[in-house]
Amino acid sequence: MKEKFAKYWGEPEKMNKMIFIASILDPRNKLEYVPFAIVRMFGEKVGKKLILEVKNYMDSLFDCYVKKNSIGTSSASSGNTTTTVSGYGSFLKRGTMRTKLEFEKHKEVTGGLGTKSELERYLAEDLEPEIDDFKILKWWKINEPRFPILAEMARDVLAIPISSVASECAFSTGGRIFDSFRSSLTPKLVQSLICPQDWLRSEPIPIKVEEDLEYLEQLELDMANSAKDSTIIDI
Repeated sequence: MKEKFAKYWGEPEKMNKMIFIASILDPRNKLEYVPFAIVRMFGEKVGKKLILEVKNYMDSLFDCYVKKNSIGTSSASSGNTTTTVSGYGSFLKRGTMRTKLEFEKHKEVTGGLGTKSELERYLAEDLEPEIDDFKILKWWKINEPRFPILAEMARDVLAIPISSVASECAFSTGGRIFDSFRSSLTPKLVQSLICPQDWLRSEPIPIKVEEDLEYLEQLELDMANSAKDSTIIDI
């Protein structure tokens, strides 16, 4: 377990930054708790470098979502204005209106002169108090009108599973198939095994049945051979 942990989490340079982004998107942590925790885990020298990488990663991820939403907004606005205006003069007005709408949306999301972006406003607010029944997804659903881009980010990032299962463990049934010994117990042997259960439970010294599998196999073989011999004698 320690080797597995070190492989995925031992070196901060190789760690997936999404684990930190998910913590930043927790309104109880943000960028106040995360840098503190990073320094505590990796030391001040490595921690400061990692904090800068996490901030840059957060900004770049937010910019990607802003661009995606800006494209969707411009497409919707162009589709709406095309059906309502006509003529050359209206065509020029339509282009100006569309550009204005795109600019307003861009300024609202990314922040313009004298304004703050969604990300800056979110990080500037106070941390949510630590309570036992805090539901982070419900918080983002309630605050989606204030932070639509960040709410979409939170929906995607917080849905990523923290761990995964190896494909051979998920699809291979080799370890779950009963061997010939366990799947072919005779009724008499099953009765014999059930009977000693009470004896084993009363033993002061625990007995490991796994160590006597070879003996049990030989016992079952002898019983089968004796049954065959008795059948031959009867004939």
